[in-house]
Amino acid sequence: MELGASVLENISLAGDVAHIPDKLFEKFVICACQGVLFEKHRDVVADNPAFKDLERAILKAAYSGLVTLLLEAAKHDTTEQNLSALLEECKYTPERIKEFNKIFLAQKSHIQLLLGKVGSSFPHIVDVDWRLDYYMKNNHMEKVNAAVYLISLKTEVPGESELRDVQFSCSLEQLQDLVGKLRDATKCLEKIAQV
Repeated sequence: MELGASVLENISLAGDVAHIPDKLFEKFVICACQGVLFEKHRDVVADNPAFKDLERAILKAAYSGLVTLLLEAAKHDTTEQNLSALLEECKYTPERIKEFNKIFLAQKSHIQLLLGKVGSSFPHIVDVDWRLDYYMKNNHMEKVNAAVYLISLKTEVPGESELRDVQFSCSLEQLQDLVGKLRDATKCLEKIAQV
């Protein structure tokens, strides 16, 4: 897990006793977790009376650092040891490291589940129907004598229960080109998966 210098600086602010007192640290981390997990809690730190005596700019920077750390640590499935090492680099006390790990590890699976739902992904092809039509003439009474494939792909979009149809027509050459590109794409994905 690699974090930028500004993010590490913001994480350090959250761990600094001069900026976030010990009595508020646990509440601050819990608020950051809630802000990640629940949309209605995104601004809970700014509105929380417990943090009213803290400087707003420091509070905002520290909150963004913790939220970034929570998301990145969950995304990369960071171990407790690696997280502790990162927090030590950011000058956290052993008590704060222990407190942060306790809260984060309790919420890690929930954050990972939420991250799995975020983002866009392409529909997955789950079924194919096809038909071959042979056109002998067109509307202008000219001879065509061409085969046309009518393809219907049944796709599944993550997060939706119904299947969608993607329909198109193509010639034999276009269909061969499509199949070749799909094979190439499959080989590329298999190579990436092996790394």
